[in-house]
Amino acid sequence: MAAEDQPDPDAPAGGSDVSAQLFGTWSVTEIEYGDPSTERYINVTPVAHTAGRHASKQFQKSQISIVERFINRLMQTEENTGKKQQTLNLVRDAFDIVHDRTEENPVQVLVSAVENAAPREETVRLKYGGISVPKAVDVAPQRRVDQALKFIADGVQSNSFKTSTPAEEAIASQLIGAADYDVQTYAISQKEEKERVAAAAR
Repeated sequence: MAAEDQPDPDAPAGGSDVSAQLFGTWSVTEIEYGDPSTERYINVTPVAHTAGRHASKQFQKSQISIVERFINRLMQTEENTGKKQQTLNLVRDAFDIVHDRTEENPVQVLVSAVENAAPREETVRLKYGGISVPKAVDVAPQRRVDQALKFIADGVQSNSFKTSTPAEEAIASQLIGAADYDVQTYAISQKEEKERVAAAAR
């Protein structure tokens, strides 16, 4: 294989084919962002499985599609670790449910859910002598995206594990609720709680 034919290892995970569609169905070319601070950290590509291409590079996770990052986050439980293909299929089915219920592009719904569930403030512990005092701090944009994915995945886990609710239904419900900023949704309630504690520690 000639050197010029080699793929660029530093290129975005999705490649340059903007006409490709996620799961062969969903367009990723007209996604709208409502939060400019997190826009550069929410990458949308038609590739949902890059086989850990950026895993060894610091901060390169933001080059991976937000859909794959969400899939990876869903796997981070004791029961589902390593079940990438199964989780990918669940997300594909959940996207179909989201589209049926909202008639919107489920990729857009996921982006909106992540933006809405991303906390703006949190607390750290500062030590003054022998006393530990909470202090409110702004959250870095990349961490905001990380926290949003964690909250949504935790909500899916709590709604579907050892319950009669199918996992794909739980995923769809959490995404739709977070995208609509429903405070009853686990991710939004966690964000509100984190910001409330931070406001009290100012």
